[in-house]
Amino acid sequence: MTEKEDALEYHRSTPPGKIEIATTKPTATQRDLSLAYSPGVAWPCREIEGTPGESYTYTARGNLVGVVSNGTAVLGLGDIGAEASKPVMEGKGVLFKRFADIDVFDVELDLAETDAFVEAVAAMEPTFGGINLEDIAAPHCFEIERRLRERMEIPVFHDDQHGTAIISGAALVNAAGLVGKELADLEVTFAGAGAAAVATARFYVSLGVKRENVTMVDVDGILTTERAEAGDLDPYSREFARDVPEGGLEAAMIGADVFVGLSVGGIVDEGMVRSMADDPILFAMANPEPEIGYEAAKGAREDDVIVATGRSDYPNQVNNVLGFPFLFRGALDARASEINEEMKVAAARALADLARQDVPDAVRKAYGDQPLQFGPEYIIPKPVDPRVLFEVAPAVAKAAVDSGVARRGIDLEGYREELEARLGKDREMMQVILNKARRDPKRIALAAGDDAKMVRAAYRLEDEGIAEPVLIGDPGEVERVAAELGLEFSPEVVEPAGVDHDDYVDHLYRARRRKGLTRSEAESLIEDSNYYASVMVDRGDADGMLTGLTDHYPSALQAPLQLVGTADDAEYAAGVYMLAFRKRVVFLADATVNQDPDEEVLAEVTKQAAKLARRFNVEPRAALLSYSDFGSVDNEGTRKPRRAARVLREDPDVDFPVDGEMQADTAVVEEMLTDTYEFADLEEPANVLVLPNLEAGNITYKLLQRLGGAEAIGPMLVGMDEPVHVLQRGDEVQDIVNLAAVATVDAQE
Repeated sequence: MTEKEDALEYHRSTPPGKIEIATTKPTATQRDLSLAYSPGVAWPCREIEGTPGESYTYTARGNLVGVVSNGTAVLGLGDIGAEASKPVMEGKGVLFKRFADIDVFDVELDLAETDAFVEAVAAMEPTFGGINLEDIAAPHCFEIERRLRERMEIPVFHDDQHGTAIISGAALVNAAGLVGKELADLEVTFAGAGAAAVATARFYVSLGVKRENVTMVDVDGILTTERAEAGDLDPYSREFARDVPEGGLEAAMIGADVFVGLSVGGIVDEGMVRSMADDPILFAMANPEPEIGYEAAKGAREDDVIVATGRSDYPNQVNNVLGFPFLFRGALDARASEINEEMKVAAARALADLARQDVPDAVRKAYGDQPLQFGPEYIIPKPVDPRVLFEVAPAVAKAAVDSGVARRGIDLEGYREELEARLGKDREMMQVILNKARRDPKRIALAAGDDAKMVRAAYRLEDEGIAEPVLIGDPGEVERVAAELGLEFSPEVVEPAGVDHDDYVDHLYRARRRKGLTRSEAESLIEDSNYYASVMVDRGDADGMLTGLTDHYPSALQAPLQLVGTADDAEYAAGVYMLAFRKRVVFLADATVNQDPDEEVLAEVTKQAAKLARRFNVEPRAALLSYSDFGSVDNEGTRKPRRAARVLREDPDVDFPVDGEMQADTAVVEEMLTDTYEFADLEEPANVLVLPNLEAGNITYKLLQRLGGAEAIGPMLVGMDEPVHVLQRGDEVQDIVNLAAVATVDAQE
């Protein structure tokens, strides 16, 4: 598929769009419905009528932001109108929810006239806790935001103006510190004089840059007092007119300490960069093409230039997602009447401070173990750093309180705990694995490679840079399937049947000849893609493998167990599912391999599942499950998990809490652990659940997936000597892609 086709399919697949409304209270019974609507809903209505502001207590208003646009200045698309801007506004809602757990209604208004737009938005105040204005053309956006802020008693924030200002402001603070320059001494040149440029220049002044040191350039040249007096400038850009000679961008950059690009790509050359002052700071933020490329900017100087862009494939990305979700999170939680300058400055300084802190291993791993450390190539945090929420939102909330615009007090220590609970464990963990896989793709052999699902998965793995797929199958069939599906790619295909593979036959024969395998049998087995892929991994010709798509699980597992085998520290393999819920993640084992394990197997499965949890940056807390709690029933079935738990607790190499036997609800409900069984070694609910046998494991994961709303990732095979994962028959393409990514990360480690 082309990028266009991929994007259109992404948006139109059922359900269309990117957001939906979900209920937060029970609605299963008649009583639930009578409370949710009539007659029960009358009581909160009366409370709100009697005490204005109680809508924050009885409705979702306090966590609801309106993303409002008229589509007159959509990034990269221009004036496309209200209806056409809706996908962008939905996307903004996705970012609010993903990074700060803020709910959004996107509102597209077909109103280009300022008065009408202001009236429409102001009338919606009772609905929202805050308004995020988006993609509104200058200079109308300045007037709209000013008037709405004056009229409304909830935060109104135009992200196109202030988002870039805040993030680049954080970068400016750190960059100036690195080169030993004071903000008040900086000569700053802006390319662009639109909404973002004016707002950013104003914000830099709030941070400490002198207004008289700001030179702004638009398409007609430097903004001079002569142009202002002639009426060439709008009222907003006019405030940055300087009493200097006329000239263009080239003249304005001579001797500048800082260049801020908020215009169009390709307008700055290396000579202009060389004309800047010593140790220059260059923010080329036009998208998708910056004013000057990162390599060109770095190459223009002798390593004394700090460069930031708006692109994710270079260091120091100025990304608005570092700002608006967390700014609104703090403002909403403090119930602020506005987002003022003090709150924006607090956000920028919190981001700057965070960049100077040690970067967690989890963030480094998400970026391919890059050496992320404060310096010229790391002056602002990465968007996936979960600490941004915990640093920026409290700083914003505190600034709201300190500046007198908060209507709710904030206990900062308790607030951080509240934020931790809100974010929880549901952090799109699979995306972490996919991102890491893309940093260093590995060769993954795909058995049954001529199956349509495998071909589609191989296309995605290659197209998205997740892995280097090697399809084991019939090349002609792969070509036919790819053509039928319209997939334009040339994957590596290895044909196991009807081709001379003496080296592979020899390898298989040597490995299994003392297990009863004859040479002629090896010649026959090597034509099986499952055996071929297993030999490929065992020889080191592939870094990992996937199998099982067209075979029963036990049959698919046989070849890799015979050839690849278990790791040095493992006697048994096991299948683990990661089940991601909205507020937590659990690892469930064993769901695929060991039919009736004894206590030795249960103990080893627990240790291997705990290792897997840590690969996903989850500290394991293991529970050996049964139908009894701590000896309430005594028979051979309950003794096995009980003994396994005892073995693990006595094992000096086990450095995670583990207990059992216990019932499933005891393991995952904190009150039961801490109140009823206060003696339990688990002080928090378990996240590694070890089932007593294969039957229980298989039933449990399928029920949780189908009825519990869990996203099941797996089964991930643990305990193997090399990365091997066995699919379930009927798995979808996404399942294959996910497991290939896991195999790639296994191989990286």
